[in-house]
Amino acid sequence: MSHLPPLAQPAPAAPPAVTPPAAPPAPLGVPVPPKKGRSAPIWAFAIMLVLLVALIAYVLTFLGATASAVGMVLALIPLAGVLLAVRIADRWEPEPVSLVIFALAWGAVVAVGIALGVDVLLGLLFPAGPDDATRDALSSVVQAPLVEEFAKGLGVFVVFVIGRRAFDGPVDGVVYGALVGAGFAFTENIMYFATSLIEGGVSDTAFTFVLRGILSPFAHVMFTSLTGYALGRAARRGASVGGAAATGLIGMLFAAALHALWNGSAVFADFFHLYVTLQIPLFVAFVVGFIMLRREEARLTRARLGEYAAAGWFTPAEVEMLATGAGRRRAVAWARTLPGDRSRTMKAFIADATGLAAARERTRSGRDPHAPEDERIYLARATTARRALLAPVAYGP
Repeated sequence: MSHLPPLAQPAPAAPPAVTPPAAPPAPLGVPVPPKKGRSAPIWAFAIMLVLLVALIAYVLTFLGATASAVGMVLALIPLAGVLLAVRIADRWEPEPVSLVIFALAWGAVVAVGIALGVDVLLGLLFPAGPDDATRDALSSVVQAPLVEEFAKGLGVFVVFVIGRRAFDGPVDGVVYGALVGAGFAFTENIMYFATSLIEGGVSDTAFTFVLRGILSPFAHVMFTSLTGYALGRAARRGASVGGAAATGLIGMLFAAALHALWNGSAVFADFFHLYVTLQIPLFVAFVVGFIMLRREEARLTRARLGEYAAAGWFTPAEVEMLATGAGRRRAVAWARTLPGDRSRTMKAFIADATGLAAARERTRSGRDPHAPEDERIYLARATTARRALLAPVAYGP
């Protein structure tokens, strides 16, 4: 009986056997994983570019160039912090650049455009009445959470569909959800900061920056990560597109509920009191949950690479090194001491071995017909990097 935890979800059928290594082949160049299923199509970026032009025109028309520029500069600060945190969390197996840019752009352009479009449409259908306070409260606690989380969650789902070979499980889902949320928060912050500057001057802008840029820069990241987590679970169990959509919808509803709770603390209660008693604990729980997911991913990586170790491709010590954060850090530090500083090669070895483990899991589950090809590619890349690391030590210059 398998002793893997539930999140690993091993396949019920026996996987294809790992072939033991033969004599090391002569290096003929490092194979590159195919882009299909790992990148966003060019036409998608073209559509988003058109939407970006329309969004810029909208912002400049209603907020002006000066206020918009100030808002953008201020919004870049929390965005940089969020992206740094995502990069640290995903540093050992970074997602494809194309999908990272797509996720950010979807949040910053498409999701914001959807939210603005719904807001304008509802404004036309239901003109503002004398009771604007009630209308604003409903907009903040009901409309915004549902519409914004749907728009952002749709972006994570699109990444799931177009980047299926790079969307392996809950950790990937949280990363893509965080990227979409970060993009959305960036554009939304530009509008909030610019509006504060126009209506209240520097003091109001500073207050808004403290609230949104310092106290809650990860709010949208945390909300949309719930949708990403749900889609990641669907990816791990090999769900179809329809099954993933249903699971993602459940995650989106939880994201909207958390978003509504967050906004409601500012509308109906003392924001700063609830910030300490509710919002900070929620963020801590989010961080702890992500750490647990990373540990689960490490167990899965150890199990899959262990199959290769049993066939003779890696040593048990190498598997432990490749599967744990502490082992990876020690390995990179050791590689820096090698002639010529081999830390970059070690990082490539770690990334390719992690990709190999993910491909092996997809092969075992049978959910990806291209997974065996990915296994061969990542195995060739990992063994090439391994030889490059050990050759200077074993044979000298």
